[in-house]
Amino acid sequence: MKEIWTEKYRPKLLKEVIGQAEITDRLSSYVTSKNIPHLLFTGAAGTGKTTCALALARELFGEDIWRQNFSELNASDERGIQVVRTKIKDFARTAPMGDLPFKIIFLDEADALTPEAQAALRRTMERFTHTCRFILSCNYSSKIIEPIQSRCAVFRFRKLADDAVKKHLQALAKNEKLKLNAKAYDAIIYIAEGDLRKATNALQVAATLGKDITEDTIYHSTATARPEEIEKLVKTALNGDFLGARSLLDELLTTYGLSGDDIISQIHKNIFNLSIPERSKVELVDTLGEIEFRLVEGSNERIQLETLLAHFVLVGSKHK
Repeated sequence: MKEIWTEKYRPKLLKEVIGQAEITDRLSSYVTSKNIPHLLFTGAAGTGKTTCALALARELFGEDIWRQNFSELNASDERGIQVVRTKIKDFARTAPMGDLPFKIIFLDEADALTPEAQAALRRTMERFTHTCRFILSCNYSSKIIEPIQSRCAVFRFRKLADDAVKKHLQALAKNEKLKLNAKAYDAIIYIAEGDLRKATNALQVAATLGKDITEDTIYHSTATARPEEIEKLVKTALNGDFLGARSLLDELLTTYGLSGDDIISQIHKNIFNLSIPERSKVELVDTLGEIEFRLVEGSNERIQLETLLAHFVLVGSKHK
C-alpha cells in the first residue's frame, strides 16, 4: 500500500521533531515529570504542532495505550457549541487508562471555534482538569479568547529554516532512492516557505514522475511559476510594456494553471528584490493587498490581475 509521506515520515518521538528544539526540550520536561498543563500550540502550517502533540501523548502514556487516552478533533469541521457539550465533555469525564490520572484532548484548528464554543470550552477545561488536559492547536492565537489563553502554556512554532527543510528532504530522497540536483532542492524550499508538510508533499508529487527530479519537475508538478518568470512579468510591467506583461500573464496562467491568489503571492515575494525606491515598493505592496482583498470578496480574477499590472506600469513610469 502506498503511503502519504507526511504520515510515513512523521516523527514518533519529540527528539525526532525537526527545527523546534526549544519547544521539544520543554515538552520533554513534561514527559519526565509525568504531568502537563493545558497547552496552546500556535504557528504556521507544517511546523510540527500536530506532530508534537502526538509524540507527547505517545511518550507520556506509552505505545500500548496512548491511543485510548488521546482524542483528536478538528475544530474547523465541528466548530459549534454542540461539539463541546457532547464529544469533548463525554471524553473528558471518563477515567483514563494506565498510571497517569488524566487523558489528552487535542483540538486542532481551535481558532475556527465560534466564540460561544470557546466560552463553553473554557468551562469544560476548568471542570475536568483532574481527568483531562487539553492541547489546542491554531494558526492565529489572536483568535483564541483570552480566558483560554491564560489557562494554557503557550508554545509558538516558528517556520522552519531552509537548512532544516533541505536536510529533511535529503533524508527522504535517500530513503526513496531519488536523485535531486541542487536547484531542485532550492525550488522545493522556495515553494514550501518553511512549511515542512508542503515540502514533503511537493517531493512526493514530483517523485510520481520519475526518480530523477529537476527544478522543472518541481515547478510543473506543484503548479508554481519559476521566480525568474515572475520577475520578468513584474519588470516588463514596470518598464511600461503593459501588453507585453499581459501576454506573459497569459502564458503563466496557461502553462501552470495558477490562480489569482497564487500569482499575487509570488509577486509579493518578488517585489522586495526589485531595485526601485522603497516608496514605490510600499505603493506596490499596498496595491497587492487591495487586489488580494477584492479577489477574496469574489471579484473577476482576470480584471483584477490586469488592474494590478496597470498599476505596476503607472508606478514604473514615475522612474523614467
